[in-house]
Amino acid sequence: MKNLAVERRYAKALLLIGKEDGQTDSYRADLEQFTKLISENKELEQAICNPLYDATGRKTVMGTIIESLGLSDVVRSFLLLLFDKGRISYIQGINEFYQKLADELNGIAQASLISAAELPDETVEKIRQALSRMTGKEVNLEVKQDTGLIGGIVTRIGDLVLDGSIRTQLENMRESLKRGESV
Repeated sequence: MKNLAVERRYAKALLLIGKEDGQTDSYRADLEQFTKLISENKELEQAICNPLYDATGRKTVMGTIIESLGLSDVVRSFLLLLFDKGRISYIQGINEFYQKLADELNGIAQASLISAAELPDETVEKIRQALSRMTGKEVNLEVKQDTGLIGGIVTRIGDLVLDGSIRTQLENMRESLKRGESV
């Protein structure tokens, strides 16, 4: 069950500690490492998160995982706090929020580019640079293909969607014709 307020609050708290310590990137890597291990091993996730198991045993398992990963003392304490407060099941969402907040702090924006056909690397780089100029941030661009677009591209960066696909243009023309507007 998702609880965005809880996830955001804990992510912000860890980020504030990271800013004070100058360790936001280190904490980011530790949190990502722990979250990835848990999400890839469903049995391990159950052993830590399932309240039907004994809390002492679950905490022991979690402590063993933390030690084996060699996480920093702050992230270790943070994860144990999540466990003690019954919030460890929110770790995936907390990690996602932390990653976004750390990107914002570092001036990095995440964007996606969906095209109908594979684009040359030079074209992708030009689009990335244009988005970077537009936002004033470094842009990490995830490129995907969707043959349903017919042609053109759709770019998402945060809440902004730039839709230059032929499919959307055809849908807009159809709506205009239905309303009796000239195209």
